[in-house]
Amino acid sequence: MIYNFYSEFVGRWWEVNFCWANLDQSYRTTIAMAVWLNSFVLSGVMYHCGLLLVLLDLSLDVVGSVSQLEIDRHLELGREFLAKGQLQDALSHYHAAVEGDPNNYLTYYKRGTVYLALGKAKFALLDLDKVLELKPDFTSARLQRGNVLLKQAQFKKAEENFQSVLAVEPHNEDALNALYKIGSAEEDLTVVDRLISYGDYAAAAQQITRIIETCPWAVELRERRAECYEALDDYMSAISDVRSTTKLQSDNTNGYFKLASLLYRLGQVEESLKEIRECLKLDPEHSKCFSFYKKVKKIVKLLADAQTSEEARDYDGCIVSAQPVLKLEPNVGNVRFLAYQLLCKCYSGNSDTSQAINNCQEALKLRKEPGVYCDSAEAYLAAEMFDDAMREFKEALEIDPSLQRAKQGLHKAQQRQKLSESRDYYKILGVSRTASKRDIIKAYRKAAQKWHPDNFQEGDEKKRAEKRFIDIAAAKEVLTDDDKRAKFDQGEDPLDPESGSHQYGSNPFQEFHHFHGSPFQFKFHFN
Repeated sequence: MIYNFYSEFVGRWWEVNFCWANLDQSYRTTIAMAVWLNSFVLSGVMYHCGLLLVLLDLSLDVVGSVSQLEIDRHLELGREFLAKGQLQDALSHYHAAVEGDPNNYLTYYKRGTVYLALGKAKFALLDLDKVLELKPDFTSARLQRGNVLLKQAQFKKAEENFQSVLAVEPHNEDALNALYKIGSAEEDLTVVDRLISYGDYAAAAQQITRIIETCPWAVELRERRAECYEALDDYMSAISDVRSTTKLQSDNTNGYFKLASLLYRLGQVEESLKEIRECLKLDPEHSKCFSFYKKVKKIVKLLADAQTSEEARDYDGCIVSAQPVLKLEPNVGNVRFLAYQLLCKCYSGNSDTSQAINNCQEALKLRKEPGVYCDSAEAYLAAEMFDDAMREFKEALEIDPSLQRAKQGLHKAQQRQKLSESRDYYKILGVSRTASKRDIIKAYRKAAQKWHPDNFQEGDEKKRAEKRFIDIAAAKEVLTDDDKRAKFDQGEDPLDPESGSHQYGSNPFQEFHHFHGSPFQFKFHFN
């Protein structure tokens, strides 16, 4: 029976030894106890309890021991990496040194110093607490702990540490200066409370900034300043402060939720989605974050689909994707702006000028951006509302005087208005500006047959028909020639001698043949 117990003991001992080096001391003891208890029960030798405890104690000594030489080597490497500024490498070696000798207060102190250099105040405080637990009279550690607490704006705890230092060293200048800073910061906080109660958020933000210079790791102070900035509609500054709180406090789910909310209010929906995902990484069950995540994810997808469709000139698809955004988000203007802006462009692309103008104007109510003014102007131009188009292009130039799109658009609108007062070849043939060449020729044939002068008796009717017939021939000449049509679309009449592009002597009736006497007494062939 003893032999069986010993065999069981050896097998279990190697199981523990296999993973021992990677476990903390507390876990080691727990696992070892569980293993030996299991061996004890399996062996059935209850009366060998005393022997088992002795063997367990011996095994812990053997497995848990690390040579002092190895500990010193880790400390030396930690010091070298720290001197080189390789903080993570230094931290790894100090971890190993602490593991090897968990009762060495100096090793904890050195590791705490590295944590501070990495900005990990929470872990630095834990190490400093351990240092003072092992050596309560270590003044440097107490002073360091007081400074960390001061930077976190934990004034009462910081003051206790500095007073303890002064009890031992009454003239310690660092402790005295720190106590002065605490008193000044507490007075400033009183002023902040008063300013906020008066609604003077700008002055309150400035006052908090002064305190943060002393307490740069204080999450609560940055949260309060962010609230002041938010009240002032300075969302970018608020976002900067909230982002800092998520770095100072790694498990700050509320900070990530706030950050995502602020970015969303600015219309930065993709960035908002990114931050709300960080919240869910920390806490997948966070109700507010999860609910917000579902909404933002859907809006990001719809806007992305609308943008892709607009770029591909699939204007119907763009409209189908953008419209639901307005229903999903009835309140936040910057998000609604993104939908209105896309609808403005896509309705213009669909030649639905009325809807295009309406959506452009809704977008401009929310954000007066030069690009949207140009979109709106082009919608007015397509509707032949030239005065409105010129007004919008001028508004764009007021914001950005160097914007070439607005300059060219204004010139185009002015030329188009000038043309509208003379001949509009599209109107003459009764076709839209997006009509194909085939549609133009078809409309030309129909109009030419209707208005051919031979169809009219001598007199005013025939004269009107002759003029109309000349315009029809000119319209066909311009709109079926790609170069001439492009010039006309830019606001220039290629058949106007004053424009410099029309060649004198050209015959708009070159399409017709077999003249007989009067220029209108002929039979002609349609191309």
